[in-house]
Amino acid sequence: MYFIICMLLNILIIGLFLYSKLLPYKDRLDNRYKGTFDFFSKLFNPMLNFLRGVIKPFQVGSGLAVDMSQIVLLILLLLLLGIGRF
Repeated sequence: MYFIICMLLNILIIGLFLYSKLLPYKDRLDNRYKGTFDFFSKLFNPMLNFLRGVIKPFQVGSGLAVDMSQIVLLILLLLLLGIGRF
């Protein structure tokens, strides 16, 4: 059971990374990859929208801010993965 949970968390972490990289190009994805992207999009969008409401973008320059929701979600997934090891 522990192994399955760790594998699912690892898949979610990889999915979050790929989701963040492919989001600007979602309209140009092939059909075989669009289904996988849509799955992760349906999974991550509610969580990211909630986190965006709670955590405001971090100002890093004049007119430049970083969306912290993906970083916070990544940290939460890594913490869940690390808690299972103890």
